[in-house]
Amino acid sequence: MTIMNVKTRFAPSPTGYLHLGNVRTALFNALLARRWRGRFLLRIEDTDRERNRPEFVAALLEDLRWLGLDWDEGPEVGGPHPPYAQSERTAIYAAYYQRLADAEQAYPCFCTPTELALSRKAQLAAGRPPRYAGTCARLNEAERRARWDRGLRPTLRFRVPVGRMVEFTDRVRGPQRFASDDIGDFVIRRADDSPQFFFANAVDDALMGITHVLRGEDHLANTPRQLLVLEALGLPVPDYGHLALIVGTDGGPLSKRAGDLSLRELRAAGYLPEALLNYLARLGHTYPGDAWMAAEALAANFALERLGRAPAGYDGAQLLHWQAEAVRHATPERLWAWMGSAVHQRVPPASRDEFVHAIWPNIRFPADAVFWAERLFGAELPFSPEARAVILQAGPEFFVRALAVYDEHGAAYQPLIEDLKRLTGTKGKSLFMPLRAALTGETHGPELARILALLPPEIARRRLQAGC
Repeated sequence: MTIMNVKTRFAPSPTGYLHLGNVRTALFNALLARRWRGRFLLRIEDTDRERNRPEFVAALLEDLRWLGLDWDEGPEVGGPHPPYAQSERTAIYAAYYQRLADAEQAYPCFCTPTELALSRKAQLAAGRPPRYAGTCARLNEAERRARWDRGLRPTLRFRVPVGRMVEFTDRVRGPQRFASDDIGDFVIRRADDSPQFFFANAVDDALMGITHVLRGEDHLANTPRQLLVLEALGLPVPDYGHLALIVGTDGGPLSKRAGDLSLRELRAAGYLPEALLNYLARLGHTYPGDAWMAAEALAANFALERLGRAPAGYDGAQLLHWQAEAVRHATPERLWAWMGSAVHQRVPPASRDEFVHAIWPNIRFPADAVFWAERLFGAELPFSPEARAVILQAGPEFFVRALAVYDEHGAAYQPLIEDLKRLTGTKGKSLFMPLRAALTGETHGPELARILALLPPEIARRRLQAGC
């Protein structure tokens, strides 16, 4: 591959929200294009009239942009190959259907779903692989007209050549061979005139100049059909690479129909896009190291040779690891915006920067930030059972002295600690833990020095006095 000759695409069907499986497909195609300074195209494959919904189109555009997977060509961006929704390309497909029909490489099929189901059942019972029996392949014009006159509306089937071996080199799985006799004539246009996936997907890739198609291995069996269609139409063929599927905790593939791990849910939980990018880029793909990478580095180090063939198991702990890394690498301004209105309403404006830096090592999600905003600035302080036990063990006299040194030194951490150590004769955990428990209601959390600096004096005094 050379710079500028790579063009990839993501072609989702808007029948649900994006889940991690198809997000990873989009990511790998975007990374490959950016690696070679090529182009990344978005196409909406909305030919499923019953299940497609416009809100899903809007959601996937928003989600891809949130992830930073901006497309160079496609909806709301434009480009040289419009339109970018298949529902608007019916006239284009019609011309290619006609070309195949004129060359007798496609024919109308009047078989009903019931007839096809019976034929399939009979083939299975006879121990043969189910494929179309060719019932309508040899109808003459009079026979076809008679079926039309009876009100039957045909699909259009592609006539698969006999005795061929369809071969290609998969960019992930290596050399592939399929016998055409095992495929059977397949539908390229449904009875309602909508295009079948095999056809529209392949034709659009060719017409839009796609050079590389990375997609799930569940599409591998589609590839020989698409190669035959493109050959019959004299259209260019992209390089195909079929990715190992992501499997869930039950061992089955992630599926938007099953509602597995939709991007919407992960966003709502507070995951940062950089966390998902770092996690997914390593799910079925290896990098030279396992360090945090910005989006540019993920693209620069992406390679088809590093794509694995084994199923990639979803690991929630790994995703949490990358979420922690994303938080650690974010800017203070980014974190403040991410924490949301529940934090903004509780933290005084003058304390904003100090609050972010204080809790930074202790948070992974906005809910964690809300927790510490309530602990540090809330009127009422709930105590964990562990904190209550520590306060009781320290005893009232400890807090009488703690209040005295606070009145003298305020939030000046070092002199406060030195004086309290001298007055109480305690040190280490016996000194720090009671202070933390009384001031925050917890036994673990941000640095004590930062807590003292953040707490309004009246709140700090009230909490120390409560332990007396």
